[in-house]
Amino acid sequence: MSSIDYILLAMEPSSTLDLLERALRAAGVVPVVVKDPDGLERALREINPAVLVVSERLGDQSGLDLAKHTLDRFPTLPIIFYAFKHDPDQVIQVMRAGLSDYLFPPLKINLIMQSIVDSQNRARKTGDWVRREVKRSTASLEARVSDMEALVNLSRSIAASLDLDSVLTSVVTAAVELTSAEEGHLLLLDESTQDLYMRASRNFDDQDAHTFRLPVNDSLAGQVIQTGKPISFCQDSPNKIKTSFLVYALVYVPLSYNGQVIGVLGVDNRSPKRSFTQHDELLMSVLADFATIAIQNARSYAASESEREKLQTILANIQDGVILMDQEKRVLIINPAARNAFDLGDSDVIGKRITEFIENTDFKVMVNSALDLPLKNQEISLENGRVYNSQYTPIHAIGSVLTLEEITHLKMMDQLKSDFVHTISHDLRSPLTSIIGYIELLDRVGPLNQQQKEFVKHVQVSAHSITELINDLLDLGRIEAGFDAMKDDVAFGTILRYTLDNLQHQIEDKHQEIIFDIAPDLPVMRGNPLRLRQVIDNLLVNAVKYTPENGRIKVSLRSESNQIIFEVADTGIGISPADQPHIFEKFYRANNAPSSTRGTGLGLAIVKSIVENHSGRVWVESVLGRGTKFTVVLPSNLPTVE
Repeated sequence: MSSIDYILLAMEPSSTLDLLERALRAAGVVPVVVKDPDGLERALREINPAVLVVSERLGDQSGLDLAKHTLDRFPTLPIIFYAFKHDPDQVIQVMRAGLSDYLFPPLKINLIMQSIVDSQNRARKTGDWVRREVKRSTASLEARVSDMEALVNLSRSIAASLDLDSVLTSVVTAAVELTSAEEGHLLLLDESTQDLYMRASRNFDDQDAHTFRLPVNDSLAGQVIQTGKPISFCQDSPNKIKTSFLVYALVYVPLSYNGQVIGVLGVDNRSPKRSFTQHDELLMSVLADFATIAIQNARSYAASESEREKLQTILANIQDGVILMDQEKRVLIINPAARNAFDLGDSDVIGKRITEFIENTDFKVMVNSALDLPLKNQEISLENGRVYNSQYTPIHAIGSVLTLEEITHLKMMDQLKSDFVHTISHDLRSPLTSIIGYIELLDRVGPLNQQQKEFVKHVQVSAHSITELINDLLDLGRIEAGFDAMKDDVAFGTILRYTLDNLQHQIEDKHQEIIFDIAPDLPVMRGNPLRLRQVIDNLLVNAVKYTPENGRIKVSLRSESNQIIFEVADTGIGISPADQPHIFEKFYRANNAPSSTRGTGLGLAIVKSIVENHSGRVWVESVLGRGTKFTVVLPSNLPTVE
């Protein structure tokens, strides 16, 4: 024993304790004596004893209990139990507790020393075994950690790369390296031929890899495809996989996606006595999952790229402009037609806010107010004379899309038609005036019978109807030509009340209920009072005309964000969805309009022209059979036009 070894004696004072102390000192060992449980606890904290000798009793506690407690804390510490007398049952308890030895009187010095030496040797061997096991376990854990690091690195490369060849080659390489295999390969199923072909390999000849094919039937790889379960073997004699492909050990695992096996990942050894373990098979299964993910990622990417190319081709070839924006109005996609419309050329506008590079006033109004107005269509006039019909469509979770349809030729045709109608109207006005005048003179040149009077009356009504139509056409022509550009400060509410007073008699005749909701203190706006009265007259007259008896009409007028908002809602016959896009067109009348109700089909066209001439917007909301609401929005801060 070394002179630095400590033997801890946990015993009460006795002749036996004196004997043990003398014997240990004579052997060159330093004894440390503790005489109570507290002393034992302090000694165990302060020194590292080579052996602990504990007596049957120590103070008021059982020595065996103290030994068990100490052994739980220091499993490799050899503990010798000293009994006051030999007791076979106690010997069994001591041995079951895992103590090193059992001593009892009469004691002999040589037996005491031998017990101590044997206990130390046993503890040393136990320590050596523990260290070897720890080293072995550490090596195993390090190998597992290395495997995990390789898998993590592989997963990162899969997530970061869309190059399927590179990723699958990395998977096969990892399979070979992690299992210490000689060869590795990944086979995919050819749906057309039901053969397996080699998609990636490691340590295979390139020519063999390119020509390698296995049938699903009558092959081990095909068995994996059919069953969806891995196969592994290690044999003393080589197993034929294919002609000239003989292996002693092999692992095949399936590549599965949504319950369907699409391929096989395999490693093999062509040399005998090189087998694979269950851990190797587990690693292969993980790698197969990685390969499946990579294949699906590549397929999904290829499909999305194909769809993207189709979309790009469509957008590049359609004549309408298309601009896709995110929720912040930043451009995501813009096609050549839209670029040409705004003369953007090849400038980089992707990711920029749409209003940063398109300065057109009509376009900005469309973009900024589209979310606030039910009307999603607007005409955009460009400086070069071209006119576009733009449509704004919100797209959930993405943003919005603007489409631009060029209607320059339609506007030109409409202008030609307007000019023609205006000219004809002027030319017809004089003859009609003469006709009306002569009709009124007929009864002055001679008596007319009753039938002749009826005919004259019908002619007068028709002539007045034509005159009314011509007057509307001439009004519309002047409005569209901009002859009414002069505007004054106008109190819209005053004009509205005047019109309501004039219609009160018609409303009472039809027993209709009219509801007023006119906000106080409305701001003064810039406008042409005569034309604004036409807007109010046309909308209110239509509401009264197309609302049946005992119906309800609601008129509201309010101000919001520097805008005058005028609404007329009724419980009339309504307008069908098919008619609603056309009701502001000239001469258009809804299909469900009663034939007995007079109308030229120009009233709403005049309303639209006047509202747009005042930089406003008008739209309709209607449900067939339940009623209609017209909304007019006009700016209240329009600057004075000189």
